[in-house]
Amino acid sequence: MGDSVPSVLRTTFEGGTTRYFSWRRSQLLALETFLVEREKEIASALHADFRKSAAETFLTETGYLRSEIRFALKHLKSWMKPQRVAVPLIYQPATGYYCREPYGVVLIIGAWNYPLNLTLAPLISAIAAGNCAVVKPSEHAPHTSAVIASGLGDYLDRSAICVVEGGVEESRALLEERFDYIFYTGSRMTGREVMHAAAKHLTPLTLELGGKCPCIVDGSGDLRVAARRIVWAKFLNAGQTCIAPDYVLVEQQSEAELIRHMHEALADFYGDDPRSSPDFPRIGNAYNFLRLEKLLAGSVPSAGVFTDHSERYIPPTILQGASMDSALMQSEIFGPLLPVIAYTGMEEAMSCIRREKAPLALYLFSSVKSVQERVLLHSRSGGVCINDLLFQASMHHLPFGGLGSSGFGAYHGRAGFDTFSFQRSILERSLYPDPALRYPPYGRLKFRLLKMLVTHFQ
Repeated sequence: MGDSVPSVLRTTFEGGTTRYFSWRRSQLLALETFLVEREKEIASALHADFRKSAAETFLTETGYLRSEIRFALKHLKSWMKPQRVAVPLIYQPATGYYCREPYGVVLIIGAWNYPLNLTLAPLISAIAAGNCAVVKPSEHAPHTSAVIASGLGDYLDRSAICVVEGGVEESRALLEERFDYIFYTGSRMTGREVMHAAAKHLTPLTLELGGKCPCIVDGSGDLRVAARRIVWAKFLNAGQTCIAPDYVLVEQQSEAELIRHMHEALADFYGDDPRSSPDFPRIGNAYNFLRLEKLLAGSVPSAGVFTDHSERYIPPTILQGASMDSALMQSEIFGPLLPVIAYTGMEEAMSCIRREKAPLALYLFSSVKSVQERVLLHSRSGGVCINDLLFQASMHHLPFGGLGSSGFGAYHGRAGFDTFSFQRSILERSLYPDPALRYPPYGRLKFRLLKMLVTHFQ
């Protein structure tokens, strides 16, 4: 591939065009126009890749992106303003401030499970911060990737934003190039490769990975509402959501009632045959279908669960009686299989959570304030949502990101603007007065005065 793409973008960036508010605003508006004018084409592409409904596509892909653009446009001027800071007496007369400066040419590698959202949401942040960007959509959602490639080329500034399609080979070729920032969303295994490649050029980066997101239900609230919310969040996009509840820990005395309500919710949402429901998507690719089918075959109970390789269909399945040592609990499920594990006390539930590495999200259904405080105090995760699920990632005022093995760095709203920019500190001083106190030679008296000024007048 050579260095032609990054070099063209770097020329644009060095020309200063992207630093202006007018350019950033025009590109964000153009991106919004693409989402509006190509809405049907986008929906058709996502249906072809996942058999996702138009409603789910709007809720989880185009609708969120349009909202994120509107939020950025509303706040962009204030984000770009220099931030004044106090100047200590010994440095006056002077003015101190810092600006948020764009990194330059950034690389965005999107994920396949929400192929539009997870590719364009970081692009919104990158544009708002004034960067040029190379965008690499996932090859595992080929129809959506093609729409992104044609759409961004038709609507955005081609000298500043470009799309590179392809698979592993193209991704590795991109990672050989020198970028000023890398934003990657995907698996932990590939995240390590991206981080290793970034280290060659000392490139800062954000990794949005995943993990086994737990959901605790202590039985103190309305179990029917909890069940409906859990089922909706888990089986949205056929469970292929990095912040979906990966397993449920429920207080033993509430287990039977919760599972009954969960099955009722499944029937309400998808009917008696989810395969025929227009609202239940398919698995994104054959590899993950086979992986999930193998997990299902080794689970109890699995009898009577029908799968279809030709459609990549695995039904929404609630698995009661799983243990923390089962195959289901060894890695992120990332599909429509939901283990339910009973616990006898909150300490047992917290012990189960602490066995896993810090997840991207943690969920708790409890009406008891002391329980909420205890879980927050004794757990670690990228985000938390109490008495609901997923929505902590949809609020523009809340940073979204992981911790440890679930990733690092954050985006959405102001957090995304900050991620794709750095703080540049500026101090402006007057040439006069110019006291001799700062200059050598430093006698005993002068040194004493300097120590007093430095320690007492900062």
